[in-house]
Amino acid sequence: MSLVTDFIVIGSGVAGLRASIALAEAGADVTVLTKDKARESNTEYAQGGVAVVLSEDDDAGLHEGDTLVAGAGLCDEKAVGTLVSEGTKYIKQLIDWGTEFDREGGELVFTKEAAHSRRRILHAHGDSTGAEFVRSMIARARQEKTINLLPFATTEGLIVNDGRCIGVRFRDPILRGPREIYARAVIMCTGGAGQLYQHTTNPPVATGDGMAMAYFAGAEMADMEFVQFHPTALSIEGAPRFLLSEAMRGEGGILRNNQGERFMGRYDERLELAPRDIVSRSIVAEMRRTGSRTVFLDMTALDEEFLKHRFPKIYETCAAYGLNLAKDLLPVSPASHYCMGGIRTDLHGRSTVRGLYAAGEVTCTGVHGANRLASNSLLEGLVFGARAGEAAVADNQDVEIGRSLQLPVLGSSDPVSRPAISTAVKKRVKRVMWERVGILRDKDSLTRAIAEFEQIERSSLSASSRNFVSLALLVSRAALWREESRGGHFRSDFPQQREEWRVHSIQKLRTEISSSSQIDFSRSNQLTGSV
Repeated sequence: MSLVTDFIVIGSGVAGLRASIALAEAGADVTVLTKDKARESNTEYAQGGVAVVLSEDDDAGLHEGDTLVAGAGLCDEKAVGTLVSEGTKYIKQLIDWGTEFDREGGELVFTKEAAHSRRRILHAHGDSTGAEFVRSMIARARQEKTINLLPFATTEGLIVNDGRCIGVRFRDPILRGPREIYARAVIMCTGGAGQLYQHTTNPPVATGDGMAMAYFAGAEMADMEFVQFHPTALSIEGAPRFLLSEAMRGEGGILRNNQGERFMGRYDERLELAPRDIVSRSIVAEMRRTGSRTVFLDMTALDEEFLKHRFPKIYETCAAYGLNLAKDLLPVSPASHYCMGGIRTDLHGRSTVRGLYAAGEVTCTGVHGANRLASNSLLEGLVFGARAGEAAVADNQDVEIGRSLQLPVLGSSDPVSRPAISTAVKKRVKRVMWERVGILRDKDSLTRAIAEFEQIERSSLSASSRNFVSLALLVSRAALWREESRGGHFRSDFPQQREEWRVHSIQKLRTEISSSSQIDFSRSNQLTGSV
């Protein structure tokens, strides 16, 4: 038996929760599907904080300028302007809802991170900002009686009729089988795809299924080659790649090689506060130069009590692995962290498929360009989650909810393989992505990766494995296509940024990869095909 609701939101991170609240405030019934518990998302793991213009010495122009510089010429200025101007309003609203940002003497505490020209980063509980976002927003969502949070409900695919997304098929956690749910529109807020890589700071749920489902439903995907690698993930044999926040370098942390030398001066005059892509490549270069598998983050110049208060979760995690934040050098190396590319949307979350909206890391709004500025991700989810929810209501007031059990589900796969095979496929894809489509890329490695992924794709795969391999192909093909280095994409055979490549890569199902020279994702009407 199928279900009916006004709107479906897939994902319960900051973007999904904010979209749901916007829908409910408009009087709509909202069903929120998430494949784990409601709190489990990339938002929950965000340590670094949220960038917002609230301090007296800051203004929106400065924040916008920093974002544009980090984006390496591919940001949409209208999108960035929307982010920084509306972000202040939505952060104030979060505070009104009870979000507890760190304060001293009753005043908000602002910190500085790499590539920011001002101290504008708010934190909560030191290094648990994302968790505080989720806590306060779930509490706010539960005040809305029309929001139905459905955890452990894995979405398997989108239902599309006559070019319009009208619902989803998901795995019902109670019935333990597939079920359809229909709505006026669907908002995809499933986060990123860090799990494509062997080493990542992302949680296990960040497998990119939302991107793949939208692609199979016919949505345009933009800038998939741009993947951000966080420079400093704790690198201990047998331990998960725990993120050591950018804020640690912002507070004075120093990167040293295995000989104890501070090395960032060899690579960039901004030292440890250079943009993430530069720091990550510098670390890789230094590891190769010295023949080591890690470098070290040195926090020993800072007071231990300060470190305990400022980074409580990081302090405890390091202690669990026998490391004292104030006394020991912390072994670190880069890990995949954030996807700048994703479902192509306008400034109101509209994708190129009618009835399908998206917000947060799953999208490419043009906000981040080729490289995301630190601590802009939570703000993006907040601002564009609200905008997507509002647009979905406004656009679909007269849309009737239809049902049809005969419609194909796009983004799933008929062949079903054993779980063990799915695990083996994912393990192989993750390794190939890390070794050949990682921080340093070249034509030969990318060509070999694509050939292997295409061979895997031709075999019988489960739905999740098919999504995973298809997403790896989208990233790899875009990376091979872009013959330059820009932001998070670095080609050792094309090491320079080239003005003629100041274009967006656009990929759509059953079409060749193309480009859009129009640096503008902000059109208020439905987006059309690529130029």
